[in-house]
Amino acid sequence: MLRVTEIFFSIQGESTRAGLPCVFVRLARCNLRCVWCDTAYSFRGGDPMTVDAVLAAVDRFPCSLVEITGGEPLAQKECPELARRLVAAGITVLVETSGSLPIGALPPEAVRIMDLKCPGSGMCDRNLWSNLDLLDPARDEVKFVLADRADYEWSRAVIRDYTLERRCAAVLLSAVSGALPLEDLAAWILEDALPARLQLQLHKIIWPPDRRGV
Repeated sequence: MLRVTEIFFSIQGESTRAGLPCVFVRLARCNLRCVWCDTAYSFRGGDPMTVDAVLAAVDRFPCSLVEITGGEPLAQKECPELARRLVAAGITVLVETSGSLPIGALPPEAVRIMDLKCPGSGMCDRNLWSNLDLLDPARDEVKFVLADRADYEWSRAVIRDYTLERRCAAVLLSAVSGALPLEDLAAWILEDALPARLQLQLHKIIWPPDRRGV
């Protein structure tokens, strides 16, 4: 049984699939408490649903792209089975995870979007670095959410030390909303010729930043 916070159909706001229609399955619970988290409402509660019930809910939408997110989706042991069932149904599956829990249980066909936690999140010590060895260089993506220059310099060091651009299909740099000017982040990426993509949160541009279900 899964605990599900919400299931909705919207425009994908992040990752290399930004701009595409996508069904989101937001699972409840998270093992982290990032100081800038914008989905703290998913930490508790959630409606109990079987994997079959979630599949039926997803099937109501005319879309073959599904993201499993949270919270931290891997905090629920049934998450890998949900991903496997979606893949078997011909769905392109994205799983957004903090990377603080092992990603190896997910099916290889799923796209792992791993959000490495920077120092500004307060959760940097929870990164499970062994997950980097499990990334598919043709499929998976690594994201950094930056609150300030110190977070950028930390991320730059990680990208270079682990040659992340070779380990995954995309390295994404995103700014904490209202904390870091995008112009500054763009300038730093260009100055360092960093092999990374500046990522916007399209859903917060299209709709009010605090609106749920988008």
